[in-house]
Amino acid sequence: MSEDDWTAPGAHEVAPGVFRIPLPLPSDGLRAVNIYVIRDAERLVCIDSGWAVPDARTALDAALATLGCSVGDIDRFLVTHAHRDHYTMAVVLRRSDGISVGLGAGEQQSLAAIADPGRSPLEDRLSALRRYGAARLAEQVSAVMTGGHDAERSEWEPPDVWLGEGDLALRTGRCLGVIETPGHTRGHVVFHDRANKLLFAGDHVLPTITPSIGFEPVASDNPLGAFLGSLARVRRLPDAVLLPAHGPVAPSVHARIDELIEHHGRRLDQTLAALVAGADTAFEVADRLRWTRRERTLAELDTFNQMLAVTETAAHLRLLVAQSRVAEILDDGTHRYRPAP
Repeated sequence: MSEDDWTAPGAHEVAPGVFRIPLPLPSDGLRAVNIYVIRDAERLVCIDSGWAVPDARTALDAALATLGCSVGDIDRFLVTHAHRDHYTMAVVLRRSDGISVGLGAGEQQSLAAIADPGRSPLEDRLSALRRYGAARLAEQVSAVMTGGHDAERSEWEPPDVWLGEGDLALRTGRCLGVIETPGHTRGHVVFHDRANKLLFAGDHVLPTITPSIGFEPVASDNPLGAFLGSLARVRRLPDAVLLPAHGPVAPSVHARIDELIEHHGRRLDQTLAALVAGADTAFEVADRLRWTRRERTLAELDTFNQMLAVTETAAHLRLLVAQSRVAEILDDGTHRYRPAP
């Protein structure tokens, strides 16, 4: 299946007994999220679940029907991370069908923050944008994206099982290794089927785009450093077929990891060059860089993706500080940066 048609609905067999089901996303540039269904004797195990919207549920039901199954045949969801396009359908289907949900233990802080009724869902991220020199963008984000969060909050219940490192044995004897891969989120995990040379990668390794870094309710100190460390860890595993959450299946996890590491090396150099040229906040650096494969300017992105771009730029700056290549100065609440002497 080509890159252009990876979102085509249905249940696409990617390995014996393993099916990729793309589910639509509402008004999202990613277009779809892949969930993976594993036949496990008479039951099904799903890697990720999709976003809890009607179109996704309809697509899921239709795809499962082609396998002679329904959601009632799903034994459990194993979720790679706590983003709504991966987690929220699992919560809804647990309520209706009693399906068990597992999520990486590193997501506990973020899930608690999202579910806290006394917390404004975007406040931490808006505060971060202000620290990054993007106060006007914070106002735009607040105007566009706040509201209606009480309904969304109800979809963020804790899982049945907090997953840690180790092996999960399925009924058929298939073994999935749970590997912690912080970076995209603090608690992101991937599932490694070593015997069948498959990696259920979630958003950790994507075949055609780079995953966002540092966009989560409870930010880590150095998310890009954590992400690169996680890439190196997965790179040390035997190579496997890449089963990503977004995009087509790819033949080699190793090959894509090498490309991602090279990309972020270039991005770090570009970020440093922007500081040398006079930028001194994450917003100003992001404004000098180009975004997406189409080389767009920051202003050409929509509000949500501008927020992601500035947040990711801040992650690159934090790593440069950790590497002693850049100095950080707190100036009346704004983080400013300059090349280290």
